[in-house]
Amino acid sequence: MFKKSLLALAVCASTSAWADVDYHIDLTEPTHHTGQVDIVFSDVESNYIDVKMPAWRTGYYRILNLANGVRDFAATSEEGEPLNWEKVDKSTWRIHLPESAQGDDVKVNYQIYANQLGRRSRHIDDSHAYLDASAVFMYADAYRAEPVTVSLDVKDDWRSVSGMESEGAHTFVADNWDILVDSPIETGINELYKFTVDDRHYEVVFWGEGNYDAEQTVEDLEKLVQQSQNIWQGHPYERYVFMIHATSGAGGATEHRNSTIIQRPRYSYASRDDYLSFLSTASHELIHTWNVKAYRPEALVPYDYQKENYTDLFWLAEGSTSYFQNHLLMQADIMTTDEYFERVASGIERYYGKPGREIMSVAEASFEAWSDQYGDRAHNFSVNIYSEGAMVSWLLDLALIERTDGEVTYRDVHNALYQRFDADEEGFNSADVVAILDELTGQSWQQWWDEHVNSPVANIQFDELLNTVGMELTFASADEQKPWAGWRGKAADEGIELIQVERGSPAWDAGFTPGDVIVAYDGKRAAGGRFEEALQEREVGDTVEVTFFRRDQLHTAELVLGEEQHTGAKIVPVENPSAKQKARFLQWLQIPHPNAS
Repeated sequence: MFKKSLLALAVCASTSAWADVDYHIDLTEPTHHTGQVDIVFSDVESNYIDVKMPAWRTGYYRILNLANGVRDFAATSEEGEPLNWEKVDKSTWRIHLPESAQGDDVKVNYQIYANQLGRRSRHIDDSHAYLDASAVFMYADAYRAEPVTVSLDVKDDWRSVSGMESEGAHTFVADNWDILVDSPIETGINELYKFTVDDRHYEVVFWGEGNYDAEQTVEDLEKLVQQSQNIWQGHPYERYVFMIHATSGAGGATEHRNSTIIQRPRYSYASRDDYLSFLSTASHELIHTWNVKAYRPEALVPYDYQKENYTDLFWLAEGSTSYFQNHLLMQADIMTTDEYFERVASGIERYYGKPGREIMSVAEASFEAWSDQYGDRAHNFSVNIYSEGAMVSWLLDLALIERTDGEVTYRDVHNALYQRFDADEEGFNSADVVAILDELTGQSWQQWWDEHVNSPVANIQFDELLNTVGMELTFASADEQKPWAGWRGKAADEGIELIQVERGSPAWDAGFTPGDVIVAYDGKRAAGGRFEEALQEREVGDTVEVTFFRRDQLHTAELVLGEEQHTGAKIVPVENPSAKQKARFLQWLQIPHPNAS
C-alpha cells in the first residue's frame, strides 16, 4: 500500500476506516491557473479501472466539457510502475492492470487547468482557488460510495473552507464521492465570519475586494437563515457555508449540499437594489438546501454525472425556490412589502412580454431544460423554469389557500416533500406531488395540475389573484403608452443589430428577424444612440420606413408602430381590506397586510 501520512491516520480515527480514495491537489504554483491532482484508488481487484470526469455539475443543467482541463494524465501501480491506459471517450480514462498489480492501489495524476470562474466549476489564480469536484477530481463508479479524503497544498497565507468536515487546515473528509462532488472548496486569501443559529453553525467567506459591507451582510444572513422554519420542520444540515465572490465581471450562483457559491461583480453590492438582489440570491440558494438537495425529483436520485437527467419537475425545483426567496426576506424584515411588490409587478410585466407562455407548459420546459432555452427563439416559443415556474407556484399557493380557507398553503406541500423523501435514497415524481396535494386538502388536484402544469398558462388573471389578498394591480394608462416596435438590438459597425424580435409585435409582423442591421429610419441614420429614441418621437400608429442590411444586402420595410400592453405595472394595497382579504394576505406571506390596522 502507499504510505499513509500521520494526517491520514487522524482521518481514519474520525471515519473508523481507511479512506478508500485519497485526493490531493497541489496549488502552490497557481499563477497560470493550474493545479496538480493525485488520486489513490485502493485495492483495485479487476484487470482495469475506468476513471471519469463528470459531464455536468449539479445546479447547472447543461452538458459541459469538464474533461477539457485535464492534461498529462498518468497512472502508476502501488510499486510506482507505469500502467497502460487509453481514452474510452472524452471523459473516461481506462487504466489496465497486469495480473501482478491486481488487488493493489492505483495512483492517478494529472494537471488540471482551471480558468472557468463564471461557470462556478473551477478557478485557480494567484489569490485563490475555487474547486467544484465535478470539474477537478475524477471518480470511479466502483468507488463512488467509499469514503474520501481531500488534501490541499497551498500558499502559507491561504485559508481553506468547504461544507465537508475538516481534518486540519487544508484537509477535508467525506463519507463518499457524492458528498465531495456537492461540497466545493474555496481556498485562498479571504475573509471568514461565523455565527450560530438554532445550534446550527454558519460560515461566510468573502473572496475578492468589492463595495460590500461584510458585517452588514453577515448580520442579514443571520436573520435570513432563521426564516427557513417558516416552511420546513427541521434542517438537513448541522453546518452551512456561504461562499461569496466579488469578481471582475462573473456573476451567478449555485446551490450545494450544505453550502452555496454566490458570484457578483465587485461593485454591485452597495446600492439598495443591488444589495437586495444579492440577498434574494442568497435566499434562493439557502432554500435549495431543502428543495433540491434534501428532496428532489426521482430522475436526479442518484445523480448520473455522465448524461442528462430528465425530469418534468425542474419548475418545482427552481421556480418554487424563486417564488419563496423574497418571502423569507420579508419575514426577516430585510425587504419591505413595497420592495417585494415592485418585484412582483416587474415579474408580471415580463410574463405578459413573453409570447412563449402561449406555447409551452412548465412541465415541458422542465424536460427541455437540458437544451438551449435562451435567446430569441426561447423568448417567443418557450417558458422558463425559474420565472414561469414561480408563477405556477404562486397560482398553486393561492389556490390551496382559497380551497382550504387558509388551512393549507404551498409551504405545507414542500414540508411534506421534505419529510417524506430523502434525496440520498429516493426521489419523487409528479404523481407524488399530486398525491400530497390530495392528501393535505382532501380534494382532487389532477385537473388543476393538467391545466396549469402540463398545459401552457397563457392568461393569468393577476388582478383577481391579488384582489383576494387585498392588493390592487394597475398598468400604465393609454396616454402613458409609448410607441412600440417589439425588438431589441445592440450596437453594430453599420448601425443596430437586432437580437430579439417579439412574436406578434409590429417588428415581427413587418418581417424583421434577429441579425438584421438597422441603419436608418425614414432616411435618417439610426446609429449613434438614435435607435429607440427616434421611435419615441413618433406616435402609436405611425408608419416608419426602416432601412436595414440582411446578408450584406440593403433592404427597406415599413414598420407600423404599435402600443405595448401591460407596462408600468404597480401593485398597491387596497385602502380598506376586508377581514377575509387581510386573513388571506397573512396566510399567504406570513406577515400582516400593510393596511391591517
